[in-house]
Amino acid sequence: MTSERGGERPVTSGRGGDRPVTSERGGDPTTLPMRVPMGGLPDRVTIWEVGPRDGLQNEQAVVPVEVKAEFIARLADAGLTTIEATSFVHPKWVPQLADAEALMERLERRGGVRYPVLVPNERGLDRALAHGVTDIAVFASATESFARANLNRTVAESLDMFAPVVARARAAGLGVRGYLSMCFGDPWEGAVPVGQVVAVAGRLRDLGCTALSLGDTIGVGTPGHVAALLDALAAAGVPVGQVGVHFHDTYGQALSNTLAALQRGVTTVDASAGGLGGCPYAKSATGNLATEDLVWQLSGLGIDTGVDLPSLVATSRWMAGQLGRPSPSRTVQALAKE
Repeated sequence: MTSERGGERPVTSGRGGDRPVTSERGGDPTTLPMRVPMGGLPDRVTIWEVGPRDGLQNEQAVVPVEVKAEFIARLADAGLTTIEATSFVHPKWVPQLADAEALMERLERRGGVRYPVLVPNERGLDRALAHGVTDIAVFASATESFARANLNRTVAESLDMFAPVVARARAAGLGVRGYLSMCFGDPWEGAVPVGQVVAVAGRLRDLGCTALSLGDTIGVGTPGHVAALLDALAAAGVPVGQVGVHFHDTYGQALSNTLAALQRGVTTVDASAGGLGGCPYAKSATGNLATEDLVWQLSGLGIDTGVDLPSLVATSRWMAGQLGRPSPSRTVQALAKE
């Protein structure tokens, strides 16, 4: 694997050093997982990598901008083609991403790779446009409690705030993703009715969002719930091709929920390299679905992602070293022992 700056980045074993990952049990570990397709699933899935933004925004320490830029470059080296880079939110609210401008100036952007950014308002959009972004995202809530906690507004007020952002972005030719949080449960309100989620999703589409991401912010969703919500959205006229899913693994349900979504035709899945991240405004929101765990599952199902798993594992192990703690990804941990 070669960096943008030249030189080889070796895939290393869990015991350190620069030798390739191999198995001490004999055989060829590169043949695993065995590819056994299931019927009714897509041939290819796009992974929307959120580690640099959603992952690092929840770190206690501020990660240096040069480390963030290197992280993004390594993720692109591993084959990821959609890498959410940062957020143009006010530094007062998310100090970990206060270096958004500096990061965008440092990025070595590549053809075929998208670098979406989160924007909270028109001022954030102005900053993003000044740095040549081609894709943005807005962050809405399906519940009133989280809208208040995260945006200090009601759901309706937050959508009104996003309206000029989306309109201006679309007029400028940008893709606009609408994140919708608390789709499967809320720490203050409990269960969230499916119809309530569908209604807010419809409002985001009416604003002009070109894609949606359904967030299980506190990780309480289960496969039947996922299927029911996707069915309800389809019945309301939302094309499944515009829908992505964003699962947290709080209760160990992220991969099973992902499979349920794939069975309903979803082809965009959010994940975070090494399982980084959570949500600073919902304390019960633990780590995102690890990209490595997702790639392992999809590879076993015979679904193409374009991602090189050893390179991705090496990237997450490198990032874990920068953060001073091991990766929570089970796949990273398992392959580090090979």
